[in-house]
Amino acid sequence: MTIARLARALMALLILGGFPMVLPAQTTRGEEPDLTPSRMRPMIERYAADRSSLSRSYPISISPTRAARFKQFYAEWLDRLAKLDFEGLNLDERVDYALLRNHLEYELQQLDIQSKQFAEIEPLMPFANSIIELEETRRRMQPVDSVAAADLLNRLRKQIEETQKRVEAGVQPAGRPDRTGDASVEPIRVKKTVANRAAATLLSLRNTLRNWFTFYNGYDPVFTWWVNEPYTAVDQALNAYATFLSERVVGIKLEERPEQAGARAGLQVGTAPPTGAFQRPGAGAPRPQRVRPGDPSDIVGDPVGRDALLAELAHEMIPYTPEELIALAKKEMTWCEAEMIKASRELGYGNDWRKALEHVKTLNVEPGKQPELIRDLAVEAIRFLDDHDLVTVPSLARETWRMEMMTPERQLVNPFFTGGETIFVSYPTNTMSHEQKLMSMRGNNIHFSRATVFHELIPGHHLQGFMTARYKTYRSLFSTPFWGEGWALYWELLLWDMNFAKSPENRIGALFWRMHRCARVIFSLSFYLEQMTPQECIRFLVERVGHEPENATAEVRRSFEQASPLYQAAYLLGGLQFRALHKELVESGKMTNRAFHDAILKENRMPVEMVRATLTRQKLPRDFKSSWKFYGPNPGQD
Repeated sequence: MTIARLARALMALLILGGFPMVLPAQTTRGEEPDLTPSRMRPMIERYAADRSSLSRSYPISISPTRAARFKQFYAEWLDRLAKLDFEGLNLDERVDYALLRNHLEYELQQLDIQSKQFAEIEPLMPFANSIIELEETRRRMQPVDSVAAADLLNRLRKQIEETQKRVEAGVQPAGRPDRTGDASVEPIRVKKTVANRAAATLLSLRNTLRNWFTFYNGYDPVFTWWVNEPYTAVDQALNAYATFLSERVVGIKLEERPEQAGARAGLQVGTAPPTGAFQRPGAGAPRPQRVRPGDPSDIVGDPVGRDALLAELAHEMIPYTPEELIALAKKEMTWCEAEMIKASRELGYGNDWRKALEHVKTLNVEPGKQPELIRDLAVEAIRFLDDHDLVTVPSLARETWRMEMMTPERQLVNPFFTGGETIFVSYPTNTMSHEQKLMSMRGNNIHFSRATVFHELIPGHHLQGFMTARYKTYRSLFSTPFWGEGWALYWELLLWDMNFAKSPENRIGALFWRMHRCARVIFSLSFYLEQMTPQECIRFLVERVGHEPENATAEVRRSFEQASPLYQAAYLLGGLQFRALHKELVESGKMTNRAFHDAILKENRMPVEMVRATLTRQKLPRDFKSSWKFYGPNPGQD
């Protein structure tokens, strides 16, 4: 044994004794500070600051006033870009130029998409603009007419109640009269997904109205005398209507008081969306009273449609259609199944890879030992990186990752561990039922965990976060899951190719997750194209991937309640982008593994095609458009 290997072995023994986890630095290369200048950086930082100021001043995202102001804002910034001396920019600055222009064009397009989303629910809330105008008048610091405000609120209450009666008439069973007995009521019929979005938006409107009322109440005695009673009536009417939509139309009982839900509900009426983020319709919609393990009845989601998906793909610089990407994922799934059969045969299960998978699920540590397993797997992965000189891992990054246990409540949405600087470990707790405990242990077995701990920590999300906090930080504006999740998934592909998963059990663990990422592309895009329901997505995960039913339910719930439309597809697709780039630059001998990986981390987060443009020193034109077919021209075919 060499002195270096002996030192590493001794350090590993020290690590196993407790936390925090500290590994010796393999090298100091790649730890120099980011001193790269970019003339585009001040412009991007100024844009981000200006947009944040406007977002705080125009927080009601369904407001026509806000839409008009931001349309003007984005157009002005596009005009500034057009006036730049593009030919005088170097490559990095041209990349920044392309990123900012792509971002601005996307944001303008999102304003139109959000307008269409609101138009779908507007018949359910014809009173919305009146509430918005009250709050915006207050924000403009115009004097309030208390008598007129009380009169308006009285009319609003009647309008809310009349609209609710029309929706109630629309949900009556065929041949059954409206419960009011009023045959003159014109019914409004609405899809469950649209009603879910509307209920969420109503709760935020209620919160907006409360902000308006609270500003004056008690400080203006005339206002309180006139407005208190009609405001209370409108507040109760909004609550009753939102509850009706949620419980009677959507089928979800609210878990919290509407004023709490309203602060985070719907179309973000009270809060502008984060910079550069897709404003998912129905995000933060009313949650069920209590999420029941394995019960999918509360999963509604909101299919955005093909046009919205195409807009998202254009923003991510991916020149494929949703249908082509589904075909790509199915092809990858077929490859995974063939490899599963090979591993199954080695374990003596023949071609029945599902039996082999069931065997692997039983290979878990006893309760209380999961943290030790995760620690050991993290150390093993870092050692593999060092031994193969794959990427620079700064000494401080080795020292500063941590571990926490995931709560039972969070495991209902995230049944597997999640990571970054802190890895949250999912494993049974004493409050779970016997079946839930077994399911959690099966879903977090030794070989499933071995295949992904490095995805969450090093070289995955922790190393990503560490480096992006130190290099070209202004590019955080262009963050994308195709870079974030794609990078971590790419390492699963690369380490597979490097025979990191040596035993058939390890290969089955790795293949399970790879099939899972293929399935994410298929079921998420199919859902947003209205080709699959949430319940069909759950069955797909159970039958084609081998998920435990409760874990599949939690996965689908997370997909449609907490993620943007392309987020789940970004894992596999982003990983394949990085893999294609690795083949182009490393397998061809143009770069070493370490140089390739270090360079990616120092460019910060952005669409992978822009990473490619940087590393290949591509001469970008002013009107650059994506054309990189990273999986070939016909992705579903051989």
